[in-house]
Amino acid sequence: MKDALKTGYRMIDTAHAYQNERSVGRAVKDRGIPREEIWITSKLWPNEYGEKETPAALERMRKRLGVDYIDMVYLHQPVGDYVGAYKVMEQELREGKLRAIGISDFDYSDELYHSIIDHVELAPDCFQMECHPWAQRRHWQELLKPTGTVLEAWFPLGGRDSNGEILRNPVICEIAKAHDKSRAQVVIRWHVQKGHSVIPGAENPAYIKENIEVFDWELTPEEMARIEALDSEKRYFNMSYDQIKQWFSGY
Repeated sequence: MKDALKTGYRMIDTAHAYQNERSVGRAVKDRGIPREEIWITSKLWPNEYGEKETPAALERMRKRLGVDYIDMVYLHQPVGDYVGAYKVMEQELREGKLRAIGISDFDYSDELYHSIIDHVELAPDCFQMECHPWAQRRHWQELLKPTGTVLEAWFPLGGRDSNGEILRNPVICEIAKAHDKSRAQVVIRWHVQKGHSVIPGAENPAYIKENIEVFDWELTPEEMARIEALDSEKRYFNMSYDQIKQWFSGY
């Protein structure tokens, strides 16, 4: 975390489920970076959903992070009383306790998405989902346009389950060589030019530095088209919604 902040990262993605909110808060304070320069995102777990449960859960989250407000909070999974939780988040947004609100993993079906979006007042600012050149989520890109909701990509490089498959693709390799960039940088740059918010995970300081060096060069329209032609909607996280509900049945 400290390496990322030192390198220039100013958006931090954490969650109650990751059990690292306190360390995130300490890292921000230790670096001495003004609060307004840091964008902190966290996520509620399903057992914290509900109009009675969520206010206290958000207050605990702020205390763990050591902040007066949180820049964005996501509903982490589409199970439980997510509508009730979202309505609390809307109220806290109005009160200035949150700056933005989002949803994560509501992309199992249009029906699931509408089960929340049709019952709240404010559209999500961001929608997290698996997205990368193999699964570009074009349906969702179009569906989100009317509300201006930003697609935020998790597994932007394919994730560990991909075993580097995307980064070994000849098209990605050829484009990387042409720009004298890494294959990961090419994929991240593609996300940036598509308008996605992208959160690549890295622990190696060299990769942390490499992943942020994507803003002083561009892919050509032809290169963007070649990457877009790789789309097959192949995903690496493939649990069904029924499996997800069963997984969370204890919450």
